[in-house]
Amino acid sequence: MLKNLSPLLTPSLLFGLSKMGHGDWVAIVDANFPAHRVSEQAGAALIEMPGLSSTQVLEAILNVFPVDVFEKPSSLTMQVVGDETAVPVPVSEFGRLLTQHGESNPESLERFAFYELARSTSVIVQTGDLRKYANILLRKGVISVD
Repeated sequence: MLKNLSPLLTPSLLFGLSKMGHGDWVAIVDANFPAHRVSEQAGAALIEMPGLSSTQVLEAILNVFPVDVFEKPSSLTMQVVGDETAVPVPVSEFGRLLTQHGESNPESLERFAFYELARSTSVIVQTGDLRKYANILLRKGVISVD
């Protein structure tokens, strides 16, 4: 165990996040997302967290992960099929967490465009979330000393 880190940040998750560079994407996805197929296509690390919601995982990650402030959008969710203006509960929760961490609300991306971008991720974290649209992509930023 480490001090001051969420126990949700497993060694494999921390390792995957730390290997990422500026501009790389991480996907936090729900239980229905085709994570195995997409991770194989992307050559991405797949980290499974079946007992957790996407919101719980996002909250833990945001405590250690710098979100990109140079290139926008830096966070993306999947649009609701048939109603791109709908905001599912998980997406509202993502926006609240991002705001708490000083980040902007996520933008939304059409479903198949979301899958395509997920194929370029470095890390895919599949949660056990059974809620629809509990998927988010985050672009890694930098940590610097001025």
